[in-house]
Amino acid sequence: MDSFELNNIKIEWLGHASFRITDKKENIVIYIDPFKIDTNIKADLILITHSHYDHFSLQDIEKIRKDSTLIYAPKDCDNIFTIVEPDMSLEYKGIKIETYPMYNISKPFHPKNKRWVSYVIKIRDVSIFHAGDTDLIQEFYSLPEITVALLPVGGTYTMDYQEAAKLCEIIKPKYAIPMHYGTIIGSLEDAKRFKELAKATQVIILNKVK
Repeated sequence: MDSFELNNIKIEWLGHASFRITDKKENIVIYIDPFKIDTNIKADLILITHSHYDHFSLQDIEKIRKDSTLIYAPKDCDNIFTIVEPDMSLEYKGIKIETYPMYNISKPFHPKNKRWVSYVIKIRDVSIFHAGDTDLIQEFYSLPEITVALLPVGGTYTMDYQEAAKLCEIIKPKYAIPMHYGTIIGSLEDAKRFKELAKATQVIILNKVK
């Protein structure tokens, strides 16, 4: 499956933690953490979760950036962008964006004090949650109703497929799409195991597209 579409909103996985979300009704294109992408589809909005090279890539941003592109990124990414941190409410052309923390609990890779972010993107009646590089943290227990959850499953630097399935039990999204596997860490098998465990959620494993 190359894309998932719901209520005129198209979600494509570009590999690793990168996604392109297109609001076909309003013709708005959103990218999250573009990395190693090859496309000529320009972005209206780019959301960056944190400053690691496989999530914040200036080279990839320049491929999709146009003069009017708005870029949200944490403070340590680049201060020429609009700075975000946890617990912010934003809006872009009617699209509502809430930021939440993302961090590791017992790993050193993503410290809480960096104030890196996950995103909830509300497009009309569809809420999309991109968890970023995170473990299953307490702050996610208070997430709003989520339609589609984009969750890491590869482990090592993030939650693994078992924790991702547990998070689905907690937040009860209608759909979930696994990410953060197949490039640096994790494999398709992690995505398949996640699908087996998250029985109450419809898990969609997307093919990587450019």
